[in-house]
Amino acid sequence: MSDLYNVSSSSHIRAKDTSSRIMLYVIIALLPAAVFGVINFGIRALVLILICIATCVASEWIFEKLIHKKSTINDFSAVVTGLLLALNLPHTLPVWQAVLGSVFAIVIVKMMFGGLGQNFMNPALGARCFLLVSFAGTMTSYTYDGVTGATPLALLKNNESVDTMKMLLGTTAGTIGETSVIAILVGAVILIMLGVIDLKIPASYILSFAVFILLFGGHGFDANYLTAHLCGGGLMLGAFFMATDYVTSPITPMGKIVFGILLGVLTGLFRIFGANAEGVSFAIILSNLLVPIIEKFTIPRAFGQKKEVKHE
Repeated sequence: MSDLYNVSSSSHIRAKDTSSRIMLYVIIALLPAAVFGVINFGIRALVLILICIATCVASEWIFEKLIHKKSTINDFSAVVTGLLLALNLPHTLPVWQAVLGSVFAIVIVKMMFGGLGQNFMNPALGARCFLLVSFAGTMTSYTYDGVTGATPLALLKNNESVDTMKMLLGTTAGTIGETSVIAILVGAVILIMLGVIDLKIPASYILSFAVFILLFGGHGFDANYLTAHLCGGGLMLGAFFMATDYVTSPITPMGKIVFGILLGVLTGLFRIFGANAEGVSFAIILSNLLVPIIEKFTIPRAFGQKKEVKHE
């Protein structure tokens, strides 16, 4: 039988979207943040972006050649992984560490578990956490305008003042793609308009995080403090581009909301009570591990199905 035919029972949904088309949409949506990162941090940022993408694509192609599997690099998922990983790295990171992280993302996190659709966590975030644990010094060293200093979140952690307008625009220290909230939101609007994501996960994530900060941040209803936390770190990038990953997020409507709330609470816990000023990456990875349980308890009841009543 031809590979063009997939035999399955009804009902059937007809759609023009394919994995490659969706990944292409994500790449387009990430371009504003990537372009701003290059403008903000210079040619070194562009070099890291290109190296991460090339390494991810090459790693997937070589791995599939070694195991005699049909190449899947045409679905652009490796490009997305490389781009996302690069946007989560400081532009000063040594090239060999970026290469190592890219190989880890594709080979260990993605391909070892069966490839696209089978990985249990976001490959880019898995690689970022691997690099954070392995090379904490270079992964937390940020330079802006030739001056090495702390990120706005680190300053907040030390009860120092920050300029929220700079955080909104992106003219501050941080990773290549996380600094400009405006550029990230432009990309998020593109994803929403193209129907790639909906607002259930990002909205529940951001809202629950904001409530957590207001309740436990120790600053009460301080608008400037809350805005700084919302604009700082990888919250917006994570909420719209990584927490919404089809493979590692719930598919049930209620599950998406529960997932988002869990992300908000965990991120708040890590930022306020943890030793690290950031927390998005670890929050998303831990929540990824709980997705099967979330889906199990949030499966909608079929129409006409009654709840089973136990008789004693």
